Amino acid sequence: MKFRLLSLYPDQMNIYADRGNIIFLRNRCLWRGIEFELTACGLGERFEPSGHEMLYIGGGQDRDQRTVAGDLVETKREAIGECLAGGTVMLAVCGGYQLLGESYESGSDQIGGLGLVDLKTVRGDGPRLIGPVAIETDLDGSRRMLAGFENHGGLTWLGPQAEPLGRVIAGHGNNGSDGFEGVRSGNLIGTYLHGPLLPKNAWLADHLIETGLKNAYGEDVELRPLEDGLETAAHRVALAAAISGR
Repeated sequence: MKFRLLSLYPDQMNIYADRGNIIFLRNRCLWRGIEFELTACGLGERFEPSGHEMLYIGGGQDRDQRTVAGDLVETKREAIGECLAGGTVMLAVCGGYQLLGESYESGSDQIGGLGLVDLKTVRGDGPRLIGPVAIETDLDGSRRMLAGFENHGGLTWLGPQAEPLGRVIAGHGNNGSDGFEGVRSGNLIGTYLHGPLLPKNAWLADHLIETGLKNAYGEDVELRPLEDGLETAAHRVALAAAISGR
């Protein structure tokens, strides 16, 4: 089997160690004997919707987010929509997460988004939402914990058609008010958790890999377990940091 990952705007949207997530996905594939193929799609470039098990977009500074926003809608929205309709996995982190919705508003300035999920983001008047965060999710059918780090000035609000990724146990989440973090829609996940996210939550990395492979090769795909002593320790440390700061 081959796991093919398409990274969107890796030169612009890589402020929060986003390459660490890609490296982690690659290693967990290779350790199982699964071939891993990474391709990139940047400014002005289009891609074919077929041929990818996963799409990935990370976070960027405001100026980078503005740079890619128009290009994302103009050159990639249709292909991303086709991928998601076909069951392709997608992970969007921080700035990439904000661009999934209708818009990012900052005063009189508004950045248009993909409009793929029912959410909008506005620039908060208060301090940035920063610190360790832990959420509870039932993404894989059982209640699990995700731990990470958040650092965002934008406040994201989910509309009635959007489902949160999880419930905030510690930290701020989408907006510091409603108790939700992230969004999920089919095989699409958007989240503010970074730092990077996946090395601290190996089970989520495996969920993404297995879901992508099942979509490509059939429901019989099942990942063999790995020796995850270090990964388990990383998760415990990240979770403890969030809980202790609650």
